[in-house]
This record gives sequence, structure tokens and C-alpha cells, in this order.
Amino acid sequence: MKLGTFMMPLHPPGRIATDTLAEDREAILLADRLGYCEAFVGEHVTDLSENVTSCLMFLASLAHDTKNIVLGSGTINLPNAHPAAVAAQVAMLDHILKGRFIMGISPGGLMSDAEAFGTFDKNRNAMFVESINMVLDIWAGDAPYDLQGEYFKVSTMKTSILEIGQGAILKPYQRPHPRIVGTAVAPFSQGVTEMAKRGWQPISANFLLPEWVRTHWPKYVEGRTAVGAQAAPAEWRVAKSIFVADDEQVAQRYGRSSEGPYSFYFKQLARKLVGGGRSNLFKSDQSQPDSDITPDYLTRKLVIAGSVDSVVDQLLAFREQVGDFGTLLYACHDWIDPVLARRSMQLMAEEVMPRVNAAIGADGGASTRPADARGFRE
Repeated sequence: MKLGTFMMPLHPPGRIATDTLAEDREAILLADRLGYCEAFVGEHVTDLSENVTSCLMFLASLAHDTKNIVLGSGTINLPNAHPAAVAAQVAMLDHILKGRFIMGISPGGLMSDAEAFGTFDKNRNAMFVESINMVLDIWAGDAPYDLQGEYFKVSTMKTSILEIGQGAILKPYQRPHPRIVGTAVAPFSQGVTEMAKRGWQPISANFLLPEWVRTHWPKYVEGRTAVGAQAAPAEWRVAKSIFVADDEQVAQRYGRSSEGPYSFYFKQLARKLVGGGRSNLFKSDQSQPDSDITPDYLTRKLVIAGSVDSVVDQLLAFREQVGDFGTLLYACHDWIDPVLARRSMQLMAEEVMPRVNAAIGADGGASTRPADARGFRE
């Protein structure tokens, strides 16, 4: 199992963006030094807590200061941008990184972004599909372009001067294009099946209960099988909120107490998702009242926190619940205590993962894949 990172990121809105952006960069630079394989960064425009407004700009700031880590957009919210801009900017970043890039895409889940971009009352899933299809058509085709859709148009038919390069859009460094991944946030997600049909790979969100995470694998298998391909666990990424400390009491205080950054994260998330009608994500039993979905409930259910020994045991138990997967994405949270935050990332890379992989190797890498969880349907 490989180790990567995923950051939304989410910080207290009173913090200065200059500081939080520098902190987020430092987290990925540290991950690169520690041998993390991938780092995904999200984006939102209308949220002062999630103040990376362009994941591509942020990743570009890391291009020449990182050496090995693969950088990923996590995700580009396609309805909020024009396909020509996405195609050109991703291609440029892919060249800057010389292929050390993964393209994460989504319809976008922040409703204030949708309102700001005028898509609140539109079919954002349809816009998402049309957008990525146009991006791929731009990369696969040649100028001049004449792409006509319901939501977007890309044309350089009237203005191309191809002998001098005008009217053509840069193609990516990776051919035919960078690897594409998408986030999976719904139990039994049909979106995972559709991604799998197109050769895209899923990232299961860190705020899902294990019983919902495990529903993504059968949906991925369904999609790969539909196109005559075989699904491999190495293609599945699972994000998880984890905190490791040298001392168990410190780990519990920082990872689960109401004063810690993990509690802040889930307080914010619960306000957005429960208030937005997505409380189902946090419930095994859908009859459970929304009032139960408190930050304390969520940190107990969704955060792995403890000493090295404890976190190893919890991760192995989590893997038994959800099944085998290829990459564990360590979810980055605000560094209320930078020393503890850095130490957690270090312990995760240098002590926890080697022991987890040794334990997995001891049983031949086998995992009992659970049957589909029941009680919820999209």
C-alpha cells in the first residue's frame, strides 16, 4: 500500500491566508521529503476557510521545489471554468511538472461557488461531463476547433493562423493526457462506475463511514467489467483523517478533542453537508436523527488517532472493513500545533506504513472484501 496526501484544505477563517497558504505548501514539501507518493489539493472560490482558490496555481508554486511527489488537482471544479481554459492550464502545468501530475476533476460540491458562477440552478453533472469531453476533444484533436455544446463552445475557426501557431491550444506533456481521477463521496456511487468505464480512478473521501467507503469497490469493478477490463485494487485511493503521536494521550487530545484541528474540520464539514441535505453520509442507520451528527460523533467515527501501535492496528482494522486498496491518502488538516502536525506526518511515513505493509505482506496481501453494505441507495 502506498502513502499519499489529500488536502481540501480547511483552516479557521480568522487565520491570515498568507500564513495558511505557506503552511499548506510546507505540508506538501514535507511529504515530498518523507517519500509520500502523491499530493492532491482542492480548490474553492467562495470559502475563506478553504482558501486555495485555484489548485492548479497552487500546484504550480510547488513544481520546482518538489522532486519526486506526484501532484494532483483534487479537484478542478469543471462547471466553474471554461473547457478551453482548463485544457490549456492543465497542459501547461503538466509540462512544467514533466508529467508529475494527476488530473482530479469533479462537478464541485460547494453551493456558494455554484451560485457565484451562475450554475446553482443548472445541471452541474451535465456541465461536468460536457466540459471534460471538450477538454479531451481539444487534446485529441487539431486546431482549428469547433466544439459546440449545451453549456460551452470552443471555436477558433474564424481567427486561426495555424502557420504561426495562433488558434491552437497546448497539448499535455503526458500523452494522450494525464491520468484522470475523481472523488467519490456518495455510498454506492454510480459515478464511480461511470468513471471506471472511462478508465478514470476513484478517490474515496475521508469523511465517509467505512461501510460506505467499501461500497465503492464493487461499483468500480462493475464499471471496469462493463468495458472488458479488470479492476485492480492498486487503482483505488482512499483518503482518511489520521493523527499519530509519540504519546497516546497527546494523540487523543489533538486528534479528537473539541479544541483540536480535526474537530474543527468536522464541525465545518457537518455544517456544510448536514445543512445541505447530505447527513446520510454520516449515518449507518438512516433513521438516526441529524442532531446526533456532532463534531464529537464525527471525530470518534472518522478519525484514526493514537500512538504508532494504535494507529497501525486501527488502519489494519479499517482495511479489513473496506477491503484492499492501493493508496492511502493522509488527509491534511490545519496545523494548530506545527510540531505535532509535522511529527504525525513523519511517524506516518517512517513507522506506521512500514508496519502496516509488513502486516499486509504477512497475510499475502489478502483481504476479506466485505459484501455490499445495505440500508442506503442513491
